[in-house]
Amino acid sequence: MAKGKVVFFCKECGSESPKWLGQCPGCKAWNSLVEAPQAGKAKGPAYGASALQSAEPVLLSEVDTGAEERMATGIGELDRVLGGGIVVGSLVLVGGDPGIGKSTLLLQMCYVLTKKERKVLYVSGEESIRQIRMRADRLKVSDGSMLLLAETSLNRVEETIRQTAPEVVIIDSIQTIYREETEAAPGSPGQIKEATASLLRLAKGLGITIFIIGHVTKEGIVAGPRMLEHMVDTVLYFEGESHNSYRILRAVKNRFGSTNEIGVFEMAGSGLREVKNPSEYMLEGRPEGEPGSVVTAAMEGTRPILVEVQALVCPTNFNMPRRTAAGTDYNRVTLLMAVLEKRLGISLAGCDAYVNVAGGMKITEPSLDLAIVLALLSSYRNRPLPARTVAFGEVGLTGEIRSVNMMAARISEAAKMGYKTAIVPRRKKASGEERNEGIQIIEVGTVQDLQQAVAVR
Repeated sequence: MAKGKVVFFCKECGSESPKWLGQCPGCKAWNSLVEAPQAGKAKGPAYGASALQSAEPVLLSEVDTGAEERMATGIGELDRVLGGGIVVGSLVLVGGDPGIGKSTLLLQMCYVLTKKERKVLYVSGEESIRQIRMRADRLKVSDGSMLLLAETSLNRVEETIRQTAPEVVIIDSIQTIYREETEAAPGSPGQIKEATASLLRLAKGLGITIFIIGHVTKEGIVAGPRMLEHMVDTVLYFEGESHNSYRILRAVKNRFGSTNEIGVFEMAGSGLREVKNPSEYMLEGRPEGEPGSVVTAAMEGTRPILVEVQALVCPTNFNMPRRTAAGTDYNRVTLLMAVLEKRLGISLAGCDAYVNVAGGMKITEPSLDLAIVLALLSSYRNRPLPARTVAFGEVGLTGEIRSVNMMAARISEAAKMGYKTAIVPRRKKASGEERNEGIQIIEVGTVQDLQQAVAVR
């Protein structure tokens, strides 16, 4: 009998190698490659589409798509990220750091669905049924009609799903599910890929929605082969800091909606609570009249959010000044500092510079540039910006300030939060929409205009 093909997988990033190597060629981690032999005989296609549809080709114009069937979860922030609700027959991957709230969010979602008379099955490979009940009691969601199953065998999980015929299934977590016939240890890339492929066939074949929870590596990506994210329909990441009570749910892949939307939650003793007004939360506790503090309007999908950008510029005691950026791109901060030195003649080479986006947000869109520049200027001059001022715009290498998208929505959000002045890029033709918001508009074309427009001279 021919020997089965042996493949080595990296436990950290999921890279494959035909032979064992001391260092992973993908993530450069040492001693992370493990042996994961393939199953001796394929039991079916790896993906569900081939098994469900005829192999005969059909004309694109003759394919009947019908109406896209969605199921509202009852949690507005989750529905926003999913694109309007759960798509029937989809496979959703939820990743995040340990203790961030993945299981809590899905348990609360299951409770709301059961109240709407939806049949839900919660499969746990990490906790016993008693532990799940204790957590449900703490979250006050234990009076629902949700089905519980503590199992790690993929064969028994598949059998239970076919027998109970639920509408929504939760797998917590995919790293604990294994198939006995696959010659690999539970949690290995081979087992994870096999389990995900089987669940995908079930979701498409039975028309049920399956959520799978995935552990993440130290780099913040779901553990296992990278193919895992390609196989599922939607990939959600739960972000947040352990010392911060707020969590952000973000979609990095969504076949049925936008990947730009985010959901904001607050972790409380009774579970996760939706944050209806993220701008108010992000600005909570912001000091008024302090140098180096600037409010900007960032867009997360279709939602404008006001966040605070902080900067601290001070003389350095070292030969090489320190540069630190939290919540934004470090290289972008150093680029903007170079623009200030070149275009305004400010000497920052002898100063340490620290830039932070308050509230735990991570923003990389170019509209943050103008707020960073103003915060650096304000801290360097030790003069605060005028009270109740918001600023946004992209800054180029020549010092020009470029327009950004959805300016009217950003200004409207600032006006709603009580801001009186908005520093925005100069445009050839103003739309006039923002002038009805009761907010003063200051248009600037270059960084040289900033010192004349605001009191940071």
